[in-house]
Amino acid sequence: MTAMQDYLKPTSIVDFEHPTVMEKAKKLAVETEDPIKIARLCFEFVRDEIKHSHDYRMNPVTLKASEVLEHGTGYCYAKSHLLAALLRANSIPAGICYQRLSRDDKGAPFCLHALNAVYLEDIGWYRMDARGNKEDVNAQFNPPHEQLAYEIRIEGEADLPEIWTDPIPPVVEVLSKYTDYAEVYDNLPDVPLIANNCDE
Repeated sequence: MTAMQDYLKPTSIVDFEHPTVMEKAKKLAVETEDPIKIARLCFEFVRDEIKHSHDYRMNPVTLKASEVLEHGTGYCYAKSHLLAALLRANSIPAGICYQRLSRDDKGAPFCLHALNAVYLEDIGWYRMDARGNKEDVNAQFNPPHEQLAYEIRIEGEADLPEIWTDPIPPVVEVLSKYTDYAEVYDNLPDVPLIANNCDE
């Protein structure tokens, strides 16, 4: 069982104590103290201002929240690390979630997709996806209603139930091993589906 306090702590990857991350987090929240408004501002910044590595064919491959902010790019995994960091820097509990998706919408092979969950008073855990919108993706922040980038549509895909305080090892391994966005795309992480495997 993960304590709520754990979703407020910095980690080596969700490194919100890094000066540039903390500065950005405070700038985003400068005009409001409302946690829902702050969460929206953080979400929209990461969704719209941080470029998805594959969409934009951009290097370097980023992992830590501070790296994502510095270079302005990241895969969905890295973008989720930055969003978690910006929220935690504003004392809003946040974690990382995953979906398992088909890479071609037809079945295997599958890969993980990262998004976030934020804890909002009177709503509870609310999922949001800052991967970045495009022609066929329209993720929005509209609590309590979820509007994610992707829906689970075929056998083998899944909304994984865990809310992690830190990215899972397969994600860290891929983002640490490869130095080019195309290499990451060719080796996107995956996990087998295990029933009742829940962090909460």
